[in-house]
Amino acid sequence: MKKILLVSLGILSMLLGLIFVIVPGPSLLFFIVGLLCFSFYYPLARRYLVYCQKALTKSCAYLDKKLAR
Repeated sequence: MKKILLVSLGILSMLLGLIFVIVPGPSLLFFIVGLLCFSFYYPLARRYLVYCQKALTKSCAYLDKKLAR
């Protein structure tokens, strides 16, 4: 039951992320939530989640450095 709930929540958030890619919205947040839900049961999703977290950390540090000037 828990797996069905997490996978359906992951699918829903991925679909919302795809919709928000087309219309303005927080698509990246929905993709990360979807990957988080999938990462409990699928190791490939866990690797993509770690990759997205590292990329987001680097891009935020870059923007902080540029905006601090």
